[in-house]
Formats: sequence, C-alpha cells, structure tokens
Amino acid sequence: MMTRKTVGAVMAGLVLSTALLTGAFARGQDPTMPQGPTVPWTEHIKAMDEALRVGDVARAQVQWRDAYGAALGSRRWEGFADAGDAALRLGRASGSPAAGVPRARELYLSALFRARDAGSLDGVLRVAGSFRSLGDRDVTTQAMRMADRLAAQGSTPSQRAQLALLTVDRPITIPADI
Repeated sequence: MMTRKTVGAVMAGLVLSTALLTGAFARGQDPTMPQGPTVPWTEHIKAMDEALRVGDVARAQVQWRDAYGAALGSRRWEGFADAGDAALRLGRASGSPAAGVPRARELYLSALFRARDAGSLDGVLRVAGSFRSLGDRDVTTQAMRMADRLAAQGSTPSQRAQLALLTVDRPITIPADI
C-alpha cells in the first residue's frame, strides 16, 4: 500500500514531467530526441562520408553499419532516413549505385511509419521526397496521403508549401546514378 507521501511524490513527478514535455513541444522540440548538435548516428555517418571522400569504401561500410546500429537503437525516424540516404551514397561510391537502393528503401519505409506514428509531418514529407527521388510513385502517393492527414491536424506555412511542391503532378525521373 502506498503512503500519502508516496502518492504525493508520484503526482508531483507526473505534473513536472507533463510540464516539461508540454513546454518542449510548445517550443517545437521533440523531448525524446537527444538535444545538442549531434544524434547517435551522426558521427558514424560523418566518418562514413570522410572514408568515402578518401576512397576507403571498406571503412565506409563499417561506419555505415555503426550508423545503422545507432539508428536502430534510437528508434527515431530521422536515424532511419539518414541511414537510408547514407546507404545510397555508399552504393554509389562502391561502383554499384543500385546496390544501395533496396537497403535505402527498407530504411525509408521504417522512417515513414515511425514519422507517421510520431505525428511528424516534417518526417513524412522528408521521406515522401526520398521515395519520389527513388522513382517510387506508389509509396510516394501513400506517403502524401499520410502527410495530408497530418497536415489536417495542423501545419505550418512551410510544411504546406513543401506538401504542395511534392504533390505537383510532374513526371518522376530516376537519377542516372541509381
């Protein structure tokens, strides 16, 4: 049985947590996202890009795997999207651009559903753009439907502009290096 003092402490903790979370969301911050200049996967992706810059594809692959692991551990849509982008760069650098596409697509799908579940219109729009750049019209369409639903719940002018830009009916072209 909890004492009156324990119940009071638990209630005070809940009130404080709610206040902190509400304040963070009001400032446009995601309180579950690590604060500061880097997130867990960022340093690995920077190291991967540096390895690619000097032509060390083997080291870049190791760094990409570490970035992927950090993204998995974070469970954040941003990590999955960044790891997908990095997979495409790694594929291009390895001399087989198409090799990165399946992994990137898998990561973008994870990012899309995580962004939707988090209610992140920015995330859904970013991933929709990624699928559009891959030439995946079907998933882009589904992502835009998700974005429309999230936008109906409230969106900023820049988000509405990005949504309008992505929904412009123009042919999708697949980049030559994919």
